[in-house]
Amino acid sequence: MTRIGLRIDVDTLRGTRIGVPALVALLARQQTRASFFFSVGPDNMGRHLWRLLRPAFLGKMLRTKAASLYGWDILFKGTFWPGPVIGRRCAAPIRQADQAGHEIGLHAWDHHRWQTKVESMDQDHAAREIRRGYDSLARILGRNPDCFASPAWRITPAALQALDGLAFRYTSDCRGTSIFHPVADGLRLRHVQIPTTLPTYDELIGTECTQETYNSHLLNKIRPERLNVLTIHAEAEGIACLGMFEKFLVEARKRGFEFVPLGDLVQNADDIPDGRIETTTVPGRDGWIACQKD
Repeated sequence: MTRIGLRIDVDTLRGTRIGVPALVALLARQQTRASFFFSVGPDNMGRHLWRLLRPAFLGKMLRTKAASLYGWDILFKGTFWPGPVIGRRCAAPIRQADQAGHEIGLHAWDHHRWQTKVESMDQDHAAREIRRGYDSLARILGRNPDCFASPAWRITPAALQALDGLAFRYTSDCRGTSIFHPVADGLRLRHVQIPTTLPTYDELIGTECTQETYNSHLLNKIRPERLNVLTIHAEAEGIACLGMFEKFLVEARKRGFEFVPLGDLVQNADDIPDGRIETTTVPGRDGWIACQKD
């Protein structure tokens, strides 16, 4: 059986409140466990709207029909007033995912700020940002979070070194092809890096496939002989695309694929090679991302 790591990013209040319970129920029906990564601070995702001035971002919004996919409440959160603090409003869905046996990790304190400002953060600034989210999620769970996944696959050497100060089992901060120990500024970091290997819904729709062909197109990208890690979003696959995602899971099982939490993919940390991370771009996504260097 081919195992696929299933990473679920939860970026917004709406995704936490609506998408998470729906995905927890779906995964229970499918007898599947996953890794949920929660943003717990202010939902300021509406501040991304200024990026409509950039052709690549505008094209993505039009391709994915963002208003109907994400909802107007997501698109304008934090635009004209401070965004609501997700962890205060939605502790119950976060605990629900934990109690259902899923792996629980931190995604961000403020997703928007990390995505737009991480390049300018020094190690101390990044550490404060991470610690604020870490402590908030720990209070909700009653224990420390297991892992971390950086928003929008944006990570820097300073942020990697800040992460190394916390007791995560692993982090998932970049795109790539294999599990590795990142090296930053000449230092081998202790956290194992589990990269996302497969494209996301918003990268494929309107560029490589249609809504009708999406499931088969994505399933055909899975390679049994390689590392396979899929990232989905509670705001998409947990709400507007929930039915499509359920069909995806059913078809995947027919093909002999099994979805597991990312932590299940790490067998022996002593045998994991070192690797470096660089910045790059990928088709269908606006701006830079971090990627495992070949």
